[in-house]
Amino acid sequence: MTFAELTRKARHAAVAVALLAAGAAGAPAALAQKIEKIDGPLRFVVGYAPGGASDRAARIVGQALQAKYGVTVVVENKAGAGGRLAAQQVRHAGPADNVLMLGNPAVMTVAPLVFKDTSYDPDTDFVPVSQVSSYDFAVITGPQVPVREMSHLVAWLKANPGKAFFGVPATGSLPHFFALMLAERAGVKGDVVGYKGSAPLATDMLGGQVPVGVDTLDAVLSLHQSGKLKILAVSGKTRSSFAKDIPTLKEAGIDLAADGWNAFFAPKSMPPQKVKALSAAIHSVMSDPAVQQRFVAANMQPVASTQQQTADMLKAYNAQWQPVVKRSGFQQ
Repeated sequence: MTFAELTRKARHAAVAVALLAAGAAGAPAALAQKIEKIDGPLRFVVGYAPGGASDRAARIVGQALQAKYGVTVVVENKAGAGGRLAAQQVRHAGPADNVLMLGNPAVMTVAPLVFKDTSYDPDTDFVPVSQVSSYDFAVITGPQVPVREMSHLVAWLKANPGKAFFGVPATGSLPHFFALMLAERAGVKGDVVGYKGSAPLATDMLGGQVPVGVDTLDAVLSLHQSGKLKILAVSGKTRSSFAKDIPTLKEAGIDLAADGWNAFFAPKSMPPQKVKALSAAIHSVMSDPAVQQRFVAANMQPVASTQQQTADMLKAYNAQWQPVVKRSGFQQ
């Protein structure tokens, strides 16, 4: 059996687990507001180029809404400034505009703390609508690092403080601050090295220029599966359905769990009833196993979440991450 066939079988096996996880995250369908019609056309603004995880999530949800409610959904990619340009645009929308932004922690949690002027405030300019996906971080090592488990890596870093560098795909990114959180919990002193994307980070790890990396699981999973890099642990509360053989950090002895997410946000100007209707509609399509399966096939963990669940998630998320970002002193 070829590697591709093995990968496909593993992915299909992961679908059932992922669907159960998604269903657990959402409220029972009976609790959702009944939606007969959505005013259109509806515009989704994504702060990144086409093809990325945020763009894929927006398009899957848009197609599902169109199929179920007959509403035209247009995905607009407003790339630039790490997603902040999209937020700046959507915050100015008027009450009659049918527009939502697909946001992530980089835009809604980190940016307001590290940039002197983002020209938007997540709390006063936006209203959470519905979370649609989540993702784990992965702790990875290159072939030159003589460890096979997370505990071995911690011991190696403590024994080799001059080599204690953590590579991340971007300075000021969520993996950057997760690396700081990880070092703190593991009792390791190390420096974070930022790259211009996941590809150059992986290249330097393969070449031995940086021993340890922190990136999103989807960005490095294929390198782990091919044996080029090794994922020692993932950041979720439970093992990832995409990588059941890899332990969580808690299983590896480090009391830390964290993740990232994609969620829809409405401009503050949008009437509350319209926000509720859109939230209920998105929750409804995200509860559909066929839509969840499309997320899994795109290497994304689907989440069906009500508006209140999304707001509660954001509150807990900010409580975990904001102190880490502030303590780092990182600013741009």
